[in-house]
Amino acid sequence: MAVIGELIKKAIDFTGMIISDPDPVEAQEKVLRNLLETARLTAFGKAYNFTELLQSDDIITAFQQKVPAHDYDKMYEEWWHYLLEGHQNVTWPGGQQYFALSSGTTSASKYIPVTDDMLNAIRKAGISEITNINAFNLPGDFFTKQILMLGSSTSLIQKDDHQEGEISGISASNLPTWFGGFYKPGREIADIADWDERVKKIAEEAPNWDIGCISGIPAWVELMLKEIISHNKLNNIHEIWPNLMVYTTGGVAFEPYRKSLEQLFARPLIYIDTYLASEGFIAIQKRPDTSSMALFPDNGIFYEFVPFDGDHVDENGLVKPGANVLSLADAEENVEYVLLISTVSGAWRYMIGDTVQITDKSKAEIKITGRTKHFLNVVGSQLSVNQMNDALRVIEQEYDVVIKEFIVAAVHRGEDYIHKWFLSCDKFPDNEKVAESLDKTLRENNKNYNVARGRALKGIETELIPEEMFYKWSEDTKKLGGQVKIPRVMKEEEFLEFEAFVRNNS
Repeated sequence: MAVIGELIKKAIDFTGMIISDPDPVEAQEKVLRNLLETARLTAFGKAYNFTELLQSDDIITAFQQKVPAHDYDKMYEEWWHYLLEGHQNVTWPGGQQYFALSSGTTSASKYIPVTDDMLNAIRKAGISEITNINAFNLPGDFFTKQILMLGSSTSLIQKDDHQEGEISGISASNLPTWFGGFYKPGREIADIADWDERVKKIAEEAPNWDIGCISGIPAWVELMLKEIISHNKLNNIHEIWPNLMVYTTGGVAFEPYRKSLEQLFARPLIYIDTYLASEGFIAIQKRPDTSSMALFPDNGIFYEFVPFDGDHVDENGLVKPGANVLSLADAEENVEYVLLISTVSGAWRYMIGDTVQITDKSKAEIKITGRTKHFLNVVGSQLSVNQMNDALRVIEQEYDVVIKEFIVAAVHRGEDYIHKWFLSCDKFPDNEKVAESLDKTLRENNKNYNVARGRALKGIETELIPEEMFYKWSEDTKKLGGQVKIPRVMKEEEFLEFEAFVRNNS
């Protein structure tokens, strides 16, 4: 098998040599032109006169001036609801076979169209991920090992003329035939809808597999690995999967989970970040000397960037009318932007909900900095999720604890506001001391937070709870496993409901 692996590795290396990365700016203009040309006779294309836009000397500017930015609600209420009702040629040619049910942190009831063209783009991105993996200097034998993809159930919901499921389940149900020999847990297990039952079956079958790579959201991968280790009475996962070398992560920041995950390994893995959303495969980490991810400039998605500040984004995290929107050609490195995408699934200038920074424009590399609605600014504190994660890493070091999950909100104390944090923790130091340390760290590293603390933000409280409480809440109020993510920032009303849940289940 090692010989076969070396042949595969050389084939991948040769493929990479003959397929060079395109110029990102040129590729993006070509992608936009193809999107407009393909969709010009749809209802959306006619409404915004794509045929006329295609005649423009500056197609990107013309597109930006004519077509407004959309969030999900605007896209659904004006266009996508017709697709659910069975209409065709609405925002993309043809009808609709699949809808991705959003499993994001802001809503559990979004219906995102997934066209055949998008599935093809996701497959192409997946192949790109495989060809790029050789940059991580893996041994030839790795390329004969199996890949465990822990996503949502591949048992999709049949509704009239279409099927519904989470994007990971839809993608896995459309894997190419040649990949079947590498893919685990296999369709029979992946079809199991109940998360606990699916993980139990994975634990039973795990000794029969030779896994080289795991893919999935960290929280659920960790729960799965713990179940496998417990069921098979192991000390660590490498006792049954000695060839496990790679973990492709995504969905949330990985660093909060690194310490606890590595307790389940005999040795650290190679960690590769990915950016697969319900709306498409956005980016992948292409090289080991950076944690940034490269956009796919020539794969059915046109990217735009809105400066993430009060002049361009409102208090609800939505792009303001008339906001300055930049293409990749005009965007700058190391500036925080709201990401907009137009895609081969018929999303147009669509707010995906993430904020990003371009770290290397020539390579079209980005890093995710947070969520537009997970930005705590009720009293001017301007805290991003990245800043929150960084502060919690300091707390972990100071108190020798592990904090993987958290939820925070600005809540009233009389007429004033405080920030209230629920933190998952493997130990339970004094809440007041943790709050003081967290407050001090945030004040030192965020000048807006420091100003707010001297004005409207009157205090900070922390409450340390077992991480299982977050997952139990997720199970009771949403669903468990797959691509489901724990929200980081809540509005006060929703936060108080979570607090009540904690009280009732403590």
